[in-house]
Amino acid sequence: MPLSREKKEAYFERMKELLGSYQKAFVVEVDNVGSKQLQNTRAGLRGKAEVLMGKNTMMRRIFAEFKEENPENPICELVNLCKGNVGFIFTNSDLGKVREVIDQNVRPAPARVGAIAPSDVIVPKGPTGCDPGQTAFFQTLQISTKITKGQIEMTNDTHLISKGDKVGASQAALLQKLDINPFTYGLGLKMVYDNGSLFDAKVLDITDDVLAAKFGDALNMIAKLSLVLNYPTPASVPHSIANAYKACLAITVQCDGFSFAKADLFKALIKPAAAAAEE
Repeated sequence: MPLSREKKEAYFERMKELLGSYQKAFVVEVDNVGSKQLQNTRAGLRGKAEVLMGKNTMMRRIFAEFKEENPENPICELVNLCKGNVGFIFTNSDLGKVREVIDQNVRPAPARVGAIAPSDVIVPKGPTGCDPGQTAFFQTLQISTKITKGQIEMTNDTHLISKGDKVGASQAALLQKLDINPFTYGLGLKMVYDNGSLFDAKVLDITDDVLAAKFGDALNMIAKLSLVLNYPTPASVPHSIANAYKACLAITVQCDGFSFAKADLFKALIKPAAAAAEE
């Protein structure tokens, strides 16, 4: 049902207000997302973000008008992403926290014939609850089975469907028999906009811990190269000092008439052990 003129005008004003008020946004795919699920997502984001859905043609028109009024605003680049079944989530809050709310609002879904699998489906081994008369069905899917206590039991985990494949009739029937809903659907994060920068949502997986680990690995590699090349750097100097100390310590513990403060403790530990070995 087409929107009335008043509702269109209200939609135009609301979207322009969002474009001008927020510096961050998620571009989300809303395939297989129901109205109840979307309503729950809006409720979870209340006070943190604003969810906007609409027809692509209408959103492109609003972007065009907003760009004429605000030619320097980089958020207008989002117009290029108005393709397919997409929407926007505008925010000025922490992107990671908003993403957590989005990821929480997912629902399990069965595998429908002809649907594209959003993830791999692995059926675990074990009892199936199916009677022995259905053994041929499992054989058709090349699933090894045995009969245990009057029911079919799968002997191995089975990689039934690969991500990106179409779900076949037999695969869907098997999952239905086993009462397995293998997929989950929710707002799919497509791209992220942050103060003029547009990047893939996977970048949000890079946490402070990940960055610290990567920095540590790089620092370790620089230190190794510096030591091998005998070229001192801030990363290698602590190792060079430690190696020099070890060399001095190794010589000092062999000398009875010479020592230094940092070697006295080690010499005190070594003398009793050496005397005991001689006895």
